[in-house]
Amino acid sequence: MRRALMGGLLLFFLIGSGHALEEPEGRVILTVSGNITATNAGNEALFDRGMLEALEQHTTRTHTPWHDGLATFTGPLGRDVLEKVGAQGTMLRVTALNDYAANVPVADFMEYDVLLAMTLDGAPLRVRDQGPLFIIYPFDEFPELLTEKVMTRSVWQVVHIDVLPE
Repeated sequence: MRRALMGGLLLFFLIGSGHALEEPEGRVILTVSGNITATNAGNEALFDRGMLEALEQHTTRTHTPWHDGLATFTGPLGRDVLEKVGAQGTMLRVTALNDYAANVPVADFMEYDVLLAMTLDGAPLRVRDQGPLFIIYPFDEFPELLTEKVMTRSVWQVVHIDVLPE
């Protein structure tokens, strides 16, 4: 039942909006490309910090293997960013500033409240603090996510998301 519901949500959320996004006014911190329908620079969607902050912000309090104690992360949900760009696909290729890349199933973003975290304990994530964007899963809420496979998907210093074809 849950899988069927998630499949329906996947189709609902990933139906393209078919229009252009607003232009970034500040420094671009995220580029989304691939199978998307809403763009603002050729075939890409560029986001500055303000554009990502304009999306509904969510908070996850969780332990991670990379932080001491309980950490509080805030940022938009990954699925909200995908909806904003009209993403149509089942897999994402997420690339970090240092060119580390991981494949992340779109289903992760649909099933769980996965954040593109922009703050840690109320402070903006800087590059030296694993920012400006860090994919954070709700590990404490769903302990089954705390696996090596999922941890490799928790990319920090995210700069690019490529929506791969189905």
